[in-house]
Amino acid sequence: MKLIIYLVLASMLLTGCGGEELRDLHDFVKNAGADMRGKIEPPPEVKPYEPFPYNNEKNLPDPFKPRKLESHSGDVAGINQPDADRPKEALEEFPLEGLKMVGYLYQNKVGYAVIRAPDGKLHRVKAGNHIGLNFGLIKEVNDTSVIIKEMVQESTGDWTERMSSLQLLE
Repeated sequence: MKLIIYLVLASMLLTGCGGEELRDLHDFVKNAGADMRGKIEPPPEVKPYEPFPYNNEKNLPDPFKPRKLESHSGDVAGINQPDADRPKEALEEFPLEGLKMVGYLYQNKVGYAVIRAPDGKLHRVKAGNHIGLNFGLIKEVNDTSVIIKEMVQESTGDWTERMSSLQLLE
């Protein structure tokens, strides 16, 4: 008997929830996008593949062999070549990315930067010292940075200058 009463009450509750209160909301959601039509561009036309016969009759270079571009100067060593016979300084065995400027000193009217190397050692450098793997020459030392001129070899064999800097860590 109790079971029947519970079933009757539950069915009356469910019947009460299905009224016309939300009918307008359901109609709005159903018809909201009915008059909206999107415009989609057609895909681009695909051009057919045309194979290229690669033979050596036309004197073309082999694309699978590395080749060196011709140097502008004709010099075998290249233009602006740095002195490779110069004795290396301590900080020339580390890349610039691994070096950190951690301090600045001013002694006897000369500015020095304090550089921490990746091995943890501290080095005192000034303008004229060499630094980094790319024949870097320190051009200027000030209280916030070290300005470096590096020499980088291009694919033609010529050497070009590149300016870099180390900033003081805060």
